[in-house]
Formats: sequence, C-alpha cells, structure tokens
Amino acid sequence: MESWITTNREDDAADWRGWFLLFWLVAAIWLIQYKWGAIHWFALSDTDDNMRFAQVRALLDGQGWYDLRQHRFDPPNGISIHWSRIVDLPIAGLILLLRPILGGEQAARWACAIAPLLAMGAGLYGTMLTARRLVSPQAYVLAAAILACAQTTVLMWMPLRIDHHGWQLATLIIAIAGIADPKRVRGGVTTGLATAISLTIGLELMPYLATAGALIALWWVLDGDEADRLRAYGASLAAGAAAGFAAFASYDNRQPLCDALTPVYLSTLLEAGAALVLLAFVPVRSLPVRAVLAVVAGALIAGVFVYAWPQCLGRPEHITPELDRMWFSHIREAKPLYEHSWRIAVPIMALSVIGFGGSLFARWRARGTPLAMPWTVVSLFSLFSMLLLLWQTRAGPASQLMGVIGATALGQPILSLTLNHRAMLVRVLGSVAAFVAVSGVFAGLIINWIPEHKTAYRRTVDTANRRCPTLPALKPIAEMPPATFLTFTDMGPRLIAVTHHSAIAGPYHRAGSDILDVQHSFRAEDPEVAHEVMKRHGATMLLLCPGMSESTVYAAENKKGFYIQLNRGTVPKWLERVELPKNSPFKLWRLVG
Repeated sequence: MESWITTNREDDAADWRGWFLLFWLVAAIWLIQYKWGAIHWFALSDTDDNMRFAQVRALLDGQGWYDLRQHRFDPPNGISIHWSRIVDLPIAGLILLLRPILGGEQAARWACAIAPLLAMGAGLYGTMLTARRLVSPQAYVLAAAILACAQTTVLMWMPLRIDHHGWQLATLIIAIAGIADPKRVRGGVTTGLATAISLTIGLELMPYLATAGALIALWWVLDGDEADRLRAYGASLAAGAAAGFAAFASYDNRQPLCDALTPVYLSTLLEAGAALVLLAFVPVRSLPVRAVLAVVAGALIAGVFVYAWPQCLGRPEHITPELDRMWFSHIREAKPLYEHSWRIAVPIMALSVIGFGGSLFARWRARGTPLAMPWTVVSLFSLFSMLLLLWQTRAGPASQLMGVIGATALGQPILSLTLNHRAMLVRVLGSVAAFVAVSGVFAGLIINWIPEHKTAYRRTVDTANRRCPTLPALKPIAEMPPATFLTFTDMGPRLIAVTHHSAIAGPYHRAGSDILDVQHSFRAEDPEVAHEVMKRHGATMLLLCPGMSESTVYAAENKKGFYIQLNRGTVPKWLERVELPKNSPFKLWRLVG
C-alpha cells in the first residue's frame, strides 16, 4: 500500500494542476471562439437550455427560491419542474456579476456561455486526477487529450449548454476519483459529496452512483481496512443529501414523488448512510461475517423502500401509456442507439468500446493491488453505460466519459513504446496512429470521409429547426403584446425564454395533461379540439413552424389532422391570420371566436 501511495500521489501536484489550468483555459477560449456566432445570437439550441434560462430569469425577477413552477406554461397555474436550483446558481451569479459591466442582454449571453465551461473545468480536473491515480502520475496529459476527442461528452460542456447534464458528468468522474483516492477518508468524503450533489441536481445518474455505493460496501467486505472509507462515504452521503434537500428541494419536490430528490430518496439515502456508518464501526475481522452484515443491511434498506414507497418501483416519470405513445417515444435522446443513424452511433460506441476494453486490461493488470477495486468500478460503469445505450441514447456522454479512463490506460503503454522507439517514423507516425486508434478519432475521420446525402425533406426539416428558434425570426412575435400561445411543445421553452409570451405546454413529463392537450390539438381532425384547448388554457394565439421536427410527427401520424389542415390553408372561422414578414418561417393566427 505504501509504495502505491508514493508512486501515484502528490509528488508533482503543483505541476499537474498548472497544466490543468492551462488545458482548461485553452479549451475554454477555443470553445468560445467556436460558438462565437451562437453566443452573439443567444442560440440556446436545446429545449432544456432555454427552460433553464427561463428559470434563472424568473429567479432574478423575484420568483421564490423554492418555487420552481414555470408560471408561463399553462398560466396562471404553471407547471411543476422537477429540477433544483443548484445549477441556476452559477448562471444567476454570473449575470449579477456581469450586468453592471455589460448590461442585461450581454450579461445573459456571457453568463450562459461561461457557466458550462465551469462544469467542464470540474469534469476535466476529475478526469485528469482519476488518470493520475489509476494509470500513472503523467497520464493526465493523455487523458485530457482523449477527453477533448469525446465529442458527445464535450457537447455537454459547450458554451450555452446550460442544462444540468454537464454538471452531473463532472460529479460522476469526481466520484470515481474519490474511489481511486488512496487516502480513505478523503476519498470517501469526495465520493459521498459528489453523489449527494449529483442526486440533488437530478436522478439521471442514480444507477451509476448506487452501483458505486454498493461497490464501496463490497470493498469493505473484502478488506476490513476500508472501514474508514466506508464510514466517511456514508456520513458525507447522508449529510450531503440532507443539506441538498434542505437548500434546494422545491415546494413540489417535498411531496413523495419519484423523479427527483424528494422525501422518497432522501429517506433512502439517510438510511443507507446511517447503515454504512454503523457497518464501518463494527469490529469484525471475519470476511464472511462482514458479507452477511452487508447483505442484511442492503436487504433492510431495499425492504423499507419497497414497503414505504411502492409507487416508485416503476418508471420514475410516471407517464401514462398515451403520453408515452404520443410524445415520449418520439424524443430522440430517449430512443435506443440502434434506432439512430450510424453517423451518430459509431462515434459514441467507438470510444466507449475502446474504453471498456482498456478498463478490463487495466483491471487485469491491477489484480491483487489496491487499484483493483477502482478499476472494477470503471469497468462496470463502462459496461453499464454501453448497455444503457441500448435503452436510451442519452447515456452517450457518460459512456464516452467512462471510456476516456479506460482508453488512457490502454493508450499509455502503447504510446510509451512508440514515443521511445529508435525510428523517428515510428515515433511520429506510430504515435499519431496509436492516438487516433485509442481515442476513437478514427470514427470521426471515417464519417467526414464518407459524404452524407440528405434528402430534400431532411434539408427542409433541418432548415426549420435552425431558423424558427432564432432571435430574428422571433422578433416580430416578441414585439406583440403578451399573450398565451398554442404552439409545439418543443417551441414553448424558446418562446418563454426570449419573449414575454406564455405557452400552453413544454416538453416536461410533469406537464403530461398539458402536453396531451397540445398533441390532441394538432393531431385531431376536428378543429374544435384545438378550439376548446385554447379557450380552456386562455390561449389567444396559435403559432406554427412548418417543417420543425415535432410537426413531422403530426404530419406522419394523421395526414388529415388539424396541423395538416392549417399548413395547407384550411383555417376555421374562429382563427384570423396574423401577417408576419415575408421571410418568416412561422405561421400565426389570432383567436377571434
């Protein structure tokens, strides 16, 4: 143990942290330059990014800290959002800091550009630290380089990508760095707090984090000397979850719901933390006895959960079959990877598969050493994330992030051979080829080499998706008096983020009835369905963006539906056309009857 500590620890800490700052600064500058146009036009491309900004703006305008209802969806009722304020803090703080210097609009632009880069810094630091602890003290350079090639992961840290996924990825890799920490107490606290912060943000990574906790307990079973890590992990997990709930749980999340850190999961985390602390204090030298105690503790925690919260044993969103069929099943990131094109699937899988293979190789090399359990965690997480890709593509960023660690372990010995080879050709071309192979860059090269053929229909959809959310396209609408709109659910977040208007619904599962109202309005053949929905929700405007992805679903699933009727010019008498500039991608009507 002592030799492992001295070999892999803080001998050149100051140097590597300086390199981390340099890498992060260079990456941040490059990404800002890359997204310069999008920053200028405030192109929050994702619905969740727009919703996050709307949430921050409402907070700065005086909405209560614990009130996370979005009152500009289905006003005046609002819809419940299952997020927490924790990710709002850096965005709001940057806006307040920059507003006196840049003014309101520019402060918002730059706050949304900079905030994701802070999450990237945390993720980069965790990745480099994990590579130092698991591979070698110098492996952080290779890990940073491979991470830069993990396109799906890096996309979560792009300027303007202010949704919570980037922060969750950072907490995931920091949790692994804690497991790899030879200083048991510090490592336990790191993993426990990273887990608590991640679950306070959202439950998306709960399967990974639950597995990490189970493996820390297993580590104690196999090695009683790990009691300090187990105790520190359990105490920090429970304390962090309690603090996260107290500080960030919204009024709605204080109900026994299953899709956020509510009393359901808070109670479970408190029970688990207390159980782990108690186990760590038990002076048992026998491995079989420790195993029995761990199994009993796990069974008790699971049993209490099943008895107290049976409603949370199924799907956490609790959406109805109708909502799943009409809406959720059409969400691209919720589809399995094999339903996407090979251009999307291959780059994600390339690094994920290479990383999994590298983690198995490193686990084999680490057998019988203190690094065996941390590499077991990385291997299982890599495998787990790849399997999740067969369920939902949204597992891609975590899958690639896990792949970075295994790919670093695989690439380090290969590059050591090529870089130290006698022949210059091998040192140069061999090292480049090795990096291209282990980093998964070859997948992107193949895609760029094979031209993509897009049909006219696909180009039309891409154009609509690109034009409709832009500030110039929305400007004529933003200049109109405030109103509530019946529009696509995917258009709702952008509408409320950059105008003073409201919408009936946004793409958030707690607003299931509102989403169905929108779905029924555009799918039904009888226009009176939409008429009734508009009256019931107080909507006075109807907005279409023909060709936008959501509209293709309505067009494909009912060719006689209300959306098709409107798009072809068959308009009921209770709607009056509102003229927009000739180049507008929108069609707009006003309710007149």
